[in-house]
Amino acid sequence: MRLLVTGGCGFIGSNFIRHILNKYSDYEIVNLDALTYAGNLENLRDIKSNKRYHFKHGRIDDIDLVMDSLGNVDYVVNFAAETHVDRSIHDAQPFIITNVLGTHIMLEAARTASVKKIIHISTDEVYGTLGDTGKFTEETSLSPNSPYSASKASGDLLVRAYHETYGLPAVIVRPSNNYGYYQFPEKFIPLMITNLLLDKPIPVYGKGENIRDWLFVEDNCEAIDSIMHNGKTGEVYNVGGDCEVKNIELARIILQIVGKGENYIKLVKDRPGHDYRYALDNSKIERELKWKPSVKINEGLKKTVQWYKDNEWWWQPLKERLGSESKGFWK
Repeated sequence: MRLLVTGGCGFIGSNFIRHILNKYSDYEIVNLDALTYAGNLENLRDIKSNKRYHFKHGRIDDIDLVMDSLGNVDYVVNFAAETHVDRSIHDAQPFIITNVLGTHIMLEAARTASVKKIIHISTDEVYGTLGDTGKFTEETSLSPNSPYSASKASGDLLVRAYHETYGLPAVIVRPSNNYGYYQFPEKFIPLMITNLLLDKPIPVYGKGENIRDWLFVEDNCEAIDSIMHNGKTGEVYNVGGDCEVKNIELARIILQIVGKGENYIKLVKDRPGHDYRYALDNSKIERELKWKPSVKINEGLKKTVQWYKDNEWWWQPLKERLGSESKGFWK
């Protein structure tokens, strides 16, 4: 089996590649990544000499490169995306180029190459925001509130259209907020962890009342694996963590794990259009594919904190490069 993974040097993509190579001894992976600010070859340093792993440098909006990368490919798993809400508010254009145009080119190439299945990785943010009750299902209308989520919703609609119009065997995966190893340190959880390890305060938007559904990245990789092999084409699958936590409470959990006091919390001005709450209904994937998240939030956060403690070599250069950006950019 041969896979093309796009965006495989990013956070979730790199964890997924490692998951597949470790689980399936006869699978081969081509990783196509543009190596933008969040794409990092160091994320896969431990497998770069694996004979079943091949890296290609380039963008998914390069039709010739994408077509060349699809040779003898069975499955495509499309992680390639601009993903950071705050960056999209600052400048939406890269999000439109990668998440809309890039998705279109990938779909055209996959259609031409007659791949067996394309798995498009989306986000729960395409649904918009929730009040205090209810959860998003796969039937919930798309109602994105940021340039980032709007670009991802646009990509989802293209995927759906290519399935309906051309019969492209495509599946959409909408995970909730992931956390875990190799997550770029501008994101909320690694930002907090790395700041605390440097004895710096942790910024929290507004009063920290916003709620997210947290999913350990290894659980997400298992879900995507299951969807790739057994998910029905033309379908959407929510992949939630069944773990809703207010941002302020998440900060307190991490402070406790690291051994610091609440005086390290710094409340900062809220960002524009900040969605209040996300929560995904997992009924469909549980029913059809027998998948459930297995890692509880305290266990996952302890593993994540320990990983950042043990891998300062990885995040310290990224933190230095971010500089003042790390004060304001996180999901």
